[in-house]
Amino acid sequence: MTVLMGYCDRWSARPGDTVRFMVSCKGANRYEARIVRLKQPSAGPLATPFAPEPVAAACNGSYPARWQPIPIGSFVAVPPHPRISGLASFTVSVRVWPTTPGRGRQALLGTWCEATSSGWGLELDEAGRPTLRIGAGPGRITEVATSVPLRSRRWYHLWATFDDVTGRLFVRQEPLETRGFDPETAAEATLETAVRPAVEAAPLLMAAARAGKADGPSAWGGIRTCYHFNGRLERPRLAAAALDPAAVAALAADLRPAGLAELVVGAWDFSIGIPTETVHDLGPHRLHGTTVNLPTRAVPGSVWDGTVVDWTRDPSHYRAIHFHDDDLVDACWEPDFAFTVPAELRSGVYAAHLSAGDAEFWIPFFVCPPRGVARSPVAFLASTATYTAYLNNRGRFASLATELYQGRLLTLDRIDMLLLEHPEMGLSTYDRHGDGSGVPYSSRHRPVNNFRPTGRHWNFNLDLFIVDWLEHLGGDYDVVTEELLHEEGYELLAPYRVVITGSHPEYDSAEMLDAFEAYLRRGGRLMYMGGNGFYWRIAHHPTRPGVIEVRRAEGGVRAWDAEPGEYHHSFTGEHGGLWRRNGRPPQRLVGVGFISQGFDACSWYRRTAAASDPRVAWMFEGIEGEILGDFGILQGGAAGLEIDAVDPKLGTPPHALVVARSENHSNTYELVAEEVLIPHGATDATINRDIHADITFFETPAGGAVWSTGSIAFAGSLSWNGFDNDICRLTTNVLRRFRDPRPFPWPPR
Repeated sequence: MTVLMGYCDRWSARPGDTVRFMVSCKGANRYEARIVRLKQPSAGPLATPFAPEPVAAACNGSYPARWQPIPIGSFVAVPPHPRISGLASFTVSVRVWPTTPGRGRQALLGTWCEATSSGWGLELDEAGRPTLRIGAGPGRITEVATSVPLRSRRWYHLWATFDDVTGRLFVRQEPLETRGFDPETAAEATLETAVRPAVEAAPLLMAAARAGKADGPSAWGGIRTCYHFNGRLERPRLAAAALDPAAVAALAADLRPAGLAELVVGAWDFSIGIPTETVHDLGPHRLHGTTVNLPTRAVPGSVWDGTVVDWTRDPSHYRAIHFHDDDLVDACWEPDFAFTVPAELRSGVYAAHLSAGDAEFWIPFFVCPPRGVARSPVAFLASTATYTAYLNNRGRFASLATELYQGRLLTLDRIDMLLLEHPEMGLSTYDRHGDGSGVPYSSRHRPVNNFRPTGRHWNFNLDLFIVDWLEHLGGDYDVVTEELLHEEGYELLAPYRVVITGSHPEYDSAEMLDAFEAYLRRGGRLMYMGGNGFYWRIAHHPTRPGVIEVRRAEGGVRAWDAEPGEYHHSFTGEHGGLWRRNGRPPQRLVGVGFISQGFDACSWYRRTAAASDPRVAWMFEGIEGEILGDFGILQGGAAGLEIDAVDPKLGTPPHALVVARSENHSNTYELVAEEVLIPHGATDATINRDIHADITFFETPAGGAVWSTGSIAFAGSLSWNGFDNDICRLTTNVLRRFRDPRPFPWPPR
């Protein structure tokens, strides 16, 4: 069977920009690549026929296939240095909080190379016992291990020594905490050997070991890695002597231990530079290292006692890094071909379509107008932050709740299967790592299975229904992205009279919300075309575009919850969680906010008395009935999946008009967690009147306005019956009036 996958180096491209495409293929000798413009999703016979528009491009053609593996798993790398390679006798010390002890060998700290059986390494063996291993080549390996395996999620101090004169290896573990009536004991082991570690110019790795030289992509330094550690490391220390226990204690406790200055090789402090990918050595040689594949920072260390919950206030409580064998920030593939955006190419949604035999793969990207230029008064804002948060979401496959939510059997297509067959494609922020901890980071620099115009209608795929509607109206629109919104702020939106969101703009940085608010204060018009928007606060990586962070703190509908003390983003120090918990609920911006979700069936809206208000008479021109949207490609209705409602307490403007309200939702639609103080009854839609989607309109002081649909499913009804339907008519009326330069008058009191 042919396996084909790829990704590109940028999602947001402007005229003159070059998009590079990285491809991996096996089972075929060649693959075909074509640039196309996407105008609609592939949605079956009830939707607009799927017809990507070919784009003339020099890169279109046939390419030789090659397989590029993905170097997954996080670690710290310290480049080779004479003080490391020249060690004879040594002491290594580190505090350890393992999360999967007993799940195979796991390297902690050392120069060990599996391919050459050389160097030294402190590690956990297959049973989870601390082990010191040394080697001088094949058949010349010696190791010593304690007899007591470490327990999961407990802090230990481990140290090991090697005396080059006597050949004595020593390893010891000491628990740093005990819990209740579950006593733990220290353990140690000693062995004498004639083996001496091979001397070579090798890097020092933490949380992984070298497997040898990489034949393909490498996450760092052209090497392959193995034996990745799951858990937290803190205070790594290395000294050029076999120290006694008192000296080891001084080395572990003090970055400049008295009387040991000449012996200290490295003393790393993970609490410095938390937002960066640098690991700082405060020892005399400044052997700074680099984190690889974004292990989780801003996590409590061994001294954390709950008195500090914000790492920016006292980083000494956050001297740990949490490593995972399934961390991934960049697949590091070599590019196969590139596309330079022509000056005359219209703004829109594009993709590289790859095919090889019966396999295909889509790599979407967005062509935006030149900076500061609007080629239309209307901009569609692609929800790139939300797309990134969901990339390679495997919860849909792995969770037993999916079929319960949807009321039907799960179906998988071939691209879905690709993720199951190749888990090294990495995780989404909706998943948990293999050790059970939540995934706070997501990156677009890797192949992904759920960012495509085919398959399940969610996020990007569903947003193409909005693009389809705009194409039906004549195609007079620009496409911009949330990536650019975060970077450029209000400047990106300023040239546009109307900004249209996607169906699910769930994830926003402070910079993004600031830009929206500035746009509305200055008279902009915002069409919020979805549900569950402006919900989670995120941070963008300070130096890597396309990498985001979310800390799922203090309530919310979530796949995992942040550990105590881990509510602040490592990238920025900002408090994470819901925007509602950060004092900026979505009702304040767009009038509505998340109230419920359900995935068994979608429903309809009923016009309210407010629909007859003269302020919105233009909205219902050509619409006669009271029921709106009792049809749709997404489970039969325009109101559903995830829905939003008004709430004056949370900021819905007092002059906002709810012109239509959904009804008839099933009992799978329950109040979101943040609305429930005491979980006892009256929480589902059949008995709770608070659960509904609100189509809402209000004017802003500078002559602008906001219109919100309050439903993710809304977009799936636009093209119904060849766009001859009341949802399309209603939305088109809104766009037509929002395009009109006449100011919206402030409503009378």
